Amino acid sequence: MDWGRLKTIFIIAFLILDIFLLTQLMNKQKDNKLEVRTDVSLEENLHNDGIDYSGIPKNPIRDQYMSANTKVFSEKETEKLKDQFTTIVDDSIIYSKLANPVKVPDKLNVQEMEQYVRNNVLYGDQYGFGNYDEKAGTITFYQKHQDKLLFKNRSAHLVFYVEKNNEVYSYEQTMLEKIEPISEKEEVLPAIRAVEAIYRNKLLKQDSKIVRAELGYYTVVNMEASQVLTPTWHVVAEHEGEKESMLVNAFEGQIIQENTGSGKSVLEVR
Repeated sequence: MDWGRLKTIFIIAFLILDIFLLTQLMNKQKDNKLEVRTDVSLEENLHNDGIDYSGIPKNPIRDQYMSANTKVFSEKETEKLKDQFTTIVDDSIIYSKLANPVKVPDKLNVQEMEQYVRNNVLYGDQYGFGNYDEKAGTITFYQKHQDKLLFKNRSAHLVFYVEKNNEVYSYEQTMLEKIEPISEKEEVLPAIRAVEAIYRNKLLKQDSKIVRAELGYYTVVNMEASQVLTPTWHVVAEHEGEKESMLVNAFEGQIIQENTGSGKSVLEVR
């Protein structure tokens, strides 16, 4: 065997490998530089448009897909409710009429309303405030999982109906159960990426302020008895006293839903 020739072949092979690895490294560094430039560009654009996002979360967060089942309510459960006349529809919806109406002040006190829910609604401690829409006459709470809200989920909400005299006479309740992970935890997109998605889609007005960016869940697969939930950023932007509430998929960065407020709608009171 010609060892000299073999040695030359090995040297050439390793040289080609080194060139390949060097090329990969250079491409990676180039990509990193592009990412940094993109961030700088975004920062500059937000600054130039007068958009304040200083209060958004900055620490990395890990989360996962979840599955959940529609809860079936029983008459035995609703018997625990005092001064209420309840009806269960399709086994999964509670309609309740209150014997003693609840007065809603001109400026909703969220803490007092949350306390009322804990004391007067089944599993009330598992719901968190969502929004108060004066125009529609609804105060909506969403079910929580590990202190994260299940946004815009009709199968996991609590809706109080406010009459013209600013009193609540009834509410509707739905709920999910057996909420369990169906994937490994992975790092979600940071809140700034959610802000970027909203900004790139021209949904942020100049001189706006991001008043809230919180992580929760949104339904991506909805079947009759079960759901699949994905981590989702809920971003609230304020402009000239009006608030807009938007949802962004925290894994894919896609805008899921936009809910635009009006002068008479308080989308985020906290």
